[in-house]
Amino acid sequence: MSKEILEDLKLNTKFTETEISQWYENFQKQCPSGRITPEEFEQIYMRFFPESDAKTYARHVFRSFDTNDDGTLDFKEYIIALHMTSTGKTTRKLEWAFSLFDVDKNGYITKTEVTEICQAIFKLIPKEEQCKLPDDENTPEKRANKLWSYFEKKDNERLAEGEFIKGVIENDNAMRLIHYEPIKE
Repeated sequence: MSKEILEDLKLNTKFTETEISQWYENFQKQCPSGRITPEEFEQIYMRFFPESDAKTYARHVFRSFDTNDDGTLDFKEYIIALHMTSTGKTTRKLEWAFSLFDVDKNGYITKTEVTEICQAIFKLIPKEEQCKLPDDENTPEKRANKLWSYFEKKDNERLAEGEFIKGVIENDNAMRLIHYEPIKE
């Protein structure tokens, strides 16, 4: 790993040089090419969600992490992603969530994009949990409608990043609807 990348990651994440070096070693073992393909990323996700169909969601997450749009994740993109989704501040996580929902990467979210991501999130929810969901959340479309309603936008309007972050921060239900956490037993 180059000194520049190491310094950049130390500056932009909460990870120590030791942690970054350990991850780099593992990354090199798992991905000798130095890059993760969308298929490899899907395999990683499927291990986290063995009871679910994680493929669609993994594809969207991959797209949001592939910041240089080259169709692969390099080590730097991988670590930044890890940081943003695990240890980052709420605002940083929501910036990432916005990029996840911004399917066409035009800087805005539409209700169609919200529906597309809600469908992918819904596939992560095991069938036995889906039947326990509230009536207004028990289909991807209902979840999308409920989430979209928090932003007070018409169906044909679009949402900017700041509006998305503000809307989610101001509403716990919106925060819950933008991702899926398995029920703790």
